[in-house]
Amino acid sequence: MNDQIQAEAGGHANEPHHDGLGARLNWLRAAVLGANDGIVSTAGLVVGVAGATDSRSTLLTAGLAGLLAGSLSMAAGEYVSVSTQRDSEQAALALEREELATTPQAELDELTGLLQDQGISHELAREVAEQLTARDALGAHARVELGINPDELANPWHAAGASFISFTVGALLPLLAIVLPPASWRLAVTVVSVLLALVACGWASARLGNAPVRPAVLRNAIGGAIAMAVTYGVGELLGATGV
Repeated sequence: MNDQIQAEAGGHANEPHHDGLGARLNWLRAAVLGANDGIVSTAGLVVGVAGATDSRSTLLTAGLAGLLAGSLSMAAGEYVSVSTQRDSEQAALALEREELATTPQAELDELTGLLQDQGISHELAREVAEQLTARDALGAHARVELGINPDELANPWHAAGASFISFTVGALLPLLAIVLPPASWRLAVTVVSVLLALVACGWASARLGNAPVRPAVLRNAIGGAIAMAVTYGVGELLGATGV
């Protein structure tokens, strides 16, 4: 029995309970989604242009323009979004810090009530609240009341950089696939490589989110296939009409 308990304890000790794991997983999911966006948007662009022309220089120009526009747009959007989130979190922490300084007893009562709401008895909740307050009052209120870890506020520059890099990496695949092969193979190579990449992104996003893999893979691949089919049809129509 003791050996079993020790084995179970050892197993739990190997579980990833360290601080920051959730944040790192969120960034990894964001990177996968950024790469997925880069693949789909750039593939749709270059395949659409390929429907109108087989000029390698035109395809390269369009692909590079789409890559830069998409990656910079993603980076700017992430920077603005995360900056807004960080500003809101800092404002909430500043208000909580002020309340702790001016009404500490009321804040202790509030923390006790929040712990009770999680199913803890009043006596135990009070004891835990007092110990948490003595150790780190702001941190305790931030985590329990606000759902914020004051030591792990989101960094807008990291978010922008991660989005820029992940989108660029994803966009490079369809761009290279459309310009490197001979003209007769470009479309087939691009479609196959893009679909394989989307399958990989769907699998990765499902695994990171502990979701079923098959639906995620199918949604990703079918969505990318539809995007390429539509843009190719539009490009071919415009090319045929000489627009």
